[in-house]
Amino acid sequence: MLFKSWINEKDINAVAPSLRKVSMDNRLMELFPANKQSIEHFTKYFTEAGLKELSEYVWNQQTIGARKELQKELREQMSRGDPFKDKILYVKEEMKKNNIPEPVVIGIVWSSVMSTVERNKIEELAAEQAIKRLKQYSPLRAAFTTQGQSELTPSLKIQEYCYDDIHFMKAFQKIVVLLYKAEVLSEEPILKWYKDAHAAKGKRVFLEQMKKSGEWLKNAEEESESEAEEGA
Repeated sequence: MLFKSWINEKDINAVAPSLRKVSMDNRLMELFPANKQSIEHFTKYFTEAGLKELSEYVWNQQTIGARKELQKELREQMSRGDPFKDKILYVKEEMKKNNIPEPVVIGIVWSSVMSTVERNKIEELAAEQAIKRLKQYSPLRAAFTTQGQSELTPSLKIQEYCYDDIHFMKAFQKIVVLLYKAEVLSEEPILKWYKDAHAAKGKRVFLEQMKKSGEWLKNAEEESESEAEEGA
């Protein structure tokens, strides 16, 4: 198969620009008969053919528009002050309709919430406003943080955001604690982030901020494991 040898010879990152160059990046579905031009059929066919990378690429292309629309509508709902139940229902419907996974939705929710935060040159005020907004919208994030990877996503998003905006460099630990108290983040993903799942961006600064909480969680975990072994 042409695609298989092409991707094996290079990789999807090299193939994708070539597809875009000939305007085929959004037309791969046309390789199939009209009655089989669905993302489900495409994904199944190429995954079974050993071309999972191509399946994932096409899925991403197909859903990128849906994700943008979801974020746009969510921001509008926030600006209108729509009830949380309406926002949650809308997002769940879009997730199901467009097969958008929870970790991706968490990223969209995070970006939407943070877009409502007014930029302030005074570091403390900027962080304070962000924390206020995050607290306000914690029920929305909690509704889409039901899986392990989804729980880890907020920590990584917070790290990325705080690193990219100097006004929030000192607010990382405060935001994590806030989400923990709001039951959006549980102990396990916080500890996992602290141990080895953190990103490289600003890790020294953020790990230092989380040292007290992280070490406490580590000790609590070790004590729990020790008690379990003694009781076995």
